[in-house]
Amino acid sequence: MLLIRILIISFTLFCSTLVPAKPVQNYLPTGIQFNKEIPLPSSTLGFEIGQRHVRHDQLTNYFYSLANHSDRVKLTSMGKTPQQREQLLVTISSPQNLENLANILSERDLFSKSKKQLKQQSSSNAPLVIWLGYSVHGDEISGANAAMIVAYYLAANNDKKMAELLANTVIVLEPSINPDGMDRFVNWVNTYRNSSDNSDANHIEHHQNWVTGRTNHFWFDLNRDWLLLSQQESQHRLKYFHQYQPHVVGDFHEMGHNSSYFFQPGIQSRTHPLTPKRNVELTTTLATFHAAALDKQQRLYYSEENFDDFYYGKGSTYPDINGSIGVLFEQASPRGMQQETVNGLLTLEFSIENHVTTSLSTINGAWVNRNQLKQYRSDFYQQSNKLAEKEDFSGYLLHESKDNYRLNALLSKLIQHKIKVYALTTDFEFNDKNYQKGTSYYVPLAQPQFRLIQALFNQQTNFKDNTFYDVSGWTMPLAMNIESIKINRTRGLKLAKQAWSLPASLIKNSASKLAYAYIFEWHHFLAPKLLNQLLASNIKARVATKPFSSLINGKEKHFKAGSIVIPAGIQKNENWQAQLIAASNSTDIYLESVTTGLTMKGVDIGSSSIKPLYQPKAMLLGGMGISQYEAGEVRFYLDETLNIPLSIIDHSKLRRVDLSTYSHIILVDGNYQSVAEHTAKQLKHWVKNGGVIIGQKRAAVWLAKQEILRASFVSKEQINQLFDHENLNYQDKEKLASRKRIAGAIFQVELDTSHPLAYGYQQSLLPVFRDNNLIMEQPKQPFVTLAQYTPTPLLSGYTDKNLVNRLAHNAAIVAHNVGKGRVIATTEVLAFRGYWYGSAKLLANSLFFSKAFSAPYK
Repeated sequence: MLLIRILIISFTLFCSTLVPAKPVQNYLPTGIQFNKEIPLPSSTLGFEIGQRHVRHDQLTNYFYSLANHSDRVKLTSMGKTPQQREQLLVTISSPQNLENLANILSERDLFSKSKKQLKQQSSSNAPLVIWLGYSVHGDEISGANAAMIVAYYLAANNDKKMAELLANTVIVLEPSINPDGMDRFVNWVNTYRNSSDNSDANHIEHHQNWVTGRTNHFWFDLNRDWLLLSQQESQHRLKYFHQYQPHVVGDFHEMGHNSSYFFQPGIQSRTHPLTPKRNVELTTTLATFHAAALDKQQRLYYSEENFDDFYYGKGSTYPDINGSIGVLFEQASPRGMQQETVNGLLTLEFSIENHVTTSLSTINGAWVNRNQLKQYRSDFYQQSNKLAEKEDFSGYLLHESKDNYRLNALLSKLIQHKIKVYALTTDFEFNDKNYQKGTSYYVPLAQPQFRLIQALFNQQTNFKDNTFYDVSGWTMPLAMNIESIKINRTRGLKLAKQAWSLPASLIKNSASKLAYAYIFEWHHFLAPKLLNQLLASNIKARVATKPFSSLINGKEKHFKAGSIVIPAGIQKNENWQAQLIAASNSTDIYLESVTTGLTMKGVDIGSSSIKPLYQPKAMLLGGMGISQYEAGEVRFYLDETLNIPLSIIDHSKLRRVDLSTYSHIILVDGNYQSVAEHTAKQLKHWVKNGGVIIGQKRAAVWLAKQEILRASFVSKEQINQLFDHENLNYQDKEKLASRKRIAGAIFQVELDTSHPLAYGYQQSLLPVFRDNNLIMEQPKQPFVTLAQYTPTPLLSGYTDKNLVNRLAHNAAIVAHNVGKGRVIATTEVLAFRGYWYGSAKLLANSLFFSKAFSAPYK
């Protein structure tokens, strides 16, 4: 009896430590009869929503339980994340619609419809489609919680109006867009949450470590990847997005804890000009439903400030360029269970309730305006051919003769966006240049995705409103360094009848008993991957620092500097030829074999100008204050794309690391002021003794302050002097700040293609991306500048003319000796968002060829 009392008391004390939470029905409208056969979230979770943070496995378990008990719910596995969590898509509609879903989606495929069929569909009884996506940022967790409540409401609601709605509507939920980031955040919060309520904003629960749950496995912001498609989560999702082709998309986020609640239209002057005005009108109409729902609960909100609809790579803007109405929702975030704010105590429960409210108002608003939404989507695509006819050119010609990997990567992104591309079947003369079949492709404007083509290829530099929430330039051919020209005539242009699709591997190398050496060229994007794989297999490789020509199959073959030579006579690995062939075939890189070391022209195979190469052992400095995005970009390119191992070490632990075991250290943008003086001296000593250090943006400035890098940077005072500060009113403050800022634009630099760090580049002009106003002065010392800005460098996006002129002729990338070592520095983002293939290769070159050049700074 005493034992029972003790257990009862212990259980009572335990329950009292849990955050009180209301049942799911209390989040929902009153007066509704729910089907008792449909399981509540608590039946699977073991606690009420809002009582604690939900892991991704708990989230998916509930949806599987819901689907097992409801014929209104269908689950689809879109794929797996890098950490093998399931990307779940939840379709909710009437049982009849779900049984007929394949046919419904097939009939909705606007990309294969004629004009007549498009018109018929707009007036048909085809279902309204609504897509609700939650928690693309893993630490914005109220959305994922709200998704369970919304799903329960739709599945269990016995009201006749709900039956009518579901009979004519397909609702798609993506409960967690970023499962890996979600669990990173939940594990952090659950580790540090107290048993008792604690709303202290300073508590560790509210302050995540490096990296945060905002990003995915590779530390990418998935809300910037809808257009770029560098991450597998985005690629999985886009396939289903284009299957469902929703009329309305809700994109649910969180923002700073002292905010209230936001829903679009946002700042209308900052809407991208390719978005139809009707889109903004419909967004504004839907906003009245959100306002009414929040008014009923007396919740604070705002709607036409802070956020814009310009960059098409986000979850609320990508729909806008695809005939949908995308709506952004932002809820103030407790970043934990609860937090004191200027608006009072903010709880997880309160945040969830707001997202549930606007999820339902989205469904209600879309249902009331269903005919207008259907008509809008039909009109959006019917207008495509008319808009294309108004242009003074017919399409874009894409060309890349040396690197089929980059070219195919661009074409693959286009077809994932439902853009049709056609191969040339014969060579084509245009503007005194011959574009060869096999390396040239045509993108016609006259197709349903006309607007999206323009969004991807456009190089706009002038804007009505110069303030941007995100980047202002993202032109994809520039990012991937693919030649793209406008074609104003199609006479003589012969195209394949079928649109392009990714071909199977074409390269099939084979071993040769007569081979004196094998050679592959460096222009292929995956050449660094192949080289690293060979060096890791103890296959000796060398780089030609001077050009040469050899006789191959009776013909003279010219090899540029940067070509990789694998001499047979120095190999010690018995299986080296088999490993070489397998590795080259897997990367689709062609091998040439020569039968003699005597060349026809230039250096011979045994020349000292053909230098030995060694596998790099690289370190990436991380930790608090370092950009997790730029660190993720470097990690993704080197480790994931090229399979080059990359050790990530927190800068606070650097003093305890034996630096002599590393060949390269990479510093991305960040605040390095907390690096101890002793550690800075340790780094400088390591470089002088032969190490290679690479600094990007503010890391480059820090290296200059440590006297490792010999470079000067334009000061903030000098930047300010570029602008007139007189006769300004207070209302001009934001406009002036935006003029001094480079939010994200594309510039042109001129590469020194004779430099070893530029091996593999065929053209001297290279597009680069920058999102800062750091300006590195052009060094007076010769041979240390790898890249400098052209006289008129702005290619795409917004930058004030004063900054453009100040950038002109100045340095973008410099590299020079430091004792026995090297320092390489840039003000650009070389591997921006995982799709900037053009300049990313400079990172790989910096790993393999950093000792192939010598540029002492006197």
